[in-house]
Amino acid sequence: MHNILTNVEPHDQRFHDPRPHDWPALDDAVHHGQRLFRQLLSAMAEPGTVTEFSLSPLPKGVGLSRAAWGTLLALCDLDTRVWIATELDRDGMAEAIAFHTGARIVTQADQADFALLTPQSCQNLPCFAEGSDTYPDRSTTLLVVLEALGSADGRRVNNADRWRLSGPGILNTRVLELDAAAGALMTRLTANRDSFPCGLDAILTCSGHLAAIPRSTRIEHLVGMASMDGTSAPAEENA
Repeated sequence: MHNILTNVEPHDQRFHDPRPHDWPALDDAVHHGQRLFRQLLSAMAEPGTVTEFSLSPLPKGVGLSRAAWGTLLALCDLDTRVWIATELDRDGMAEAIAFHTGARIVTQADQADFALLTPQSCQNLPCFAEGSDTYPDRSTTLLVVLEALGSADGRRVNNADRWRLSGPGILNTRVLELDAAAGALMTRLTANRDSFPCGLDAILTCSGHLAAIPRSTRIEHLVGMASMDGTSAPAEENA
């Protein structure tokens, strides 16, 4: 529950969370939503590919990324359940999600269809639903807000940890560059291969960019620096 501020005039919004209608909606509920949905399908089909979402700016100072908000607008509806990590549960976010999508906010992690997270909350992940052999689709998709997100063959990130991805949808390998705080998350996603077809899918976001890592993806932590032309292979460390 938010603190009650005293001596604030009712018309002064500087000390209040953004109102639900301050959060941007889709430019066109049908066509814009379909475009974002196709981008998400493509991201899942080609793990580790960084794509950019087109969306109006969020209210100033909110903790969510534009790409994460666009994902919620594209995927959530009245039947969707969303869990929000404590450090993100501010800025009127829960009210905005309910207002724009009709999704229900839940407090039990294993009930969530989507979980909004940061690297901080990934240090000790709660028990999200991972599906079953009969119904592997009944699992939680992690929607993570990062400080940095890039790829070795595209958008670059300075002083980033590098993670090599392989598996379905990837020709040979693909390398993601993430801020160091994402290590705990990537280690958890690496464990998916031990429980497949059960597991957790993840959508990584930073500002207006996102990349998907479905549970079928194999992940390796790369240690060391590549050469300037990108031809040398960094040392390998299994996460």
